[in-house]
Amino acid sequence: MTLTKSDLEHLLFENVGLNKREAKEMVASFFDEILKALEDGQCVKLAGFGNFVLREKGERPGRNPKTGQQLPISARRVATFHASQLLQQQVASKGNKNEEQRSIPMAPNKTVLAVYTKALHSLEAVSDKAS
Repeated sequence: MTLTKSDLEHLLFENVGLNKREAKEMVASFFDEILKALEDGQCVKLAGFGNFVLREKGERPGRNPKTGQQLPISARRVATFHASQLLQQQVASKGNKNEEQRSIPMAPNKTVLAVYTKALHSLEAVSDKAS
């Protein structure tokens, strides 16, 4: 199962009591704030979840696989995600269960909402410090 923005909106609607428009705006603003911070060259730290870190990649040689022609790959800035120790431990403690092995389909749950809410509060704290 993949968790989507729509799933997060639904969780906020069902569990927090926001109406659908407010839930959609909250999810959109959450991701907009992360994007703005990264565009401004800031790293984003979400306590207990992980960090979005910017990395500068230098120019390097590349090759067109179809023609074999050598082409330079331009320098660029990329965002990477590093999971926190807590997130890694929680994921590892769930074992090696595959979705195919589950007899009951997974539905969005309160744990996902708790992680999202915690991440939102962490992001607010980071942007308050930056202001």
